[in-house]
Amino acid sequence: MIMATKARRHYELRVVPGKGSAYGLALFQSPLGTERGEEAELERVVQVWGDPLRAVMDQVLGVIKRAGYRPSELSASRKAPFTLGEEDAVRIGLLFQAVKPLKRHARIESISEHVRGMEPEELYYWFSKTAARDSASRAQRALRILMAGE
Repeated sequence: MIMATKARRHYELRVVPGKGSAYGLALFQSPLGTERGEEAELERVVQVWGDPLRAVMDQVLGVIKRAGYRPSELSASRKAPFTLGEEDAVRIGLLFQAVKPLKRHARIESISEHVRGMEPEELYYWFSKTAARDSASRAQRALRILMAGE
């Protein structure tokens, strides 16, 4: 009897240095089917910086803390990545994809609260849609409209 095993991905949150003390954050994931010990080039899922990042920093710090790091470890000078659990990585990735192009704080806050309250099944569904190369921008726009009502 052959047993199917659920493929797991490896996720990292990396600091992307900017000018001065500014920085952005990028979420990376391993290609599907690679094991943690295998050498595989991680793929960037999303990168965010500026006002959208500052507006969701509370969730970022919560994810970092749940991963076993101190929130104070997040700084522009950090070189080592933060290794994240799958659900936290998917949640922060979806949040980053949804808020990245936004300027209005009210919309960012609305989306942030919706993502925070999502059940895992809904979270994984939307992440798979918003990260798909062929339809990502349409799915991200649909998600923003659904959550922010605009």
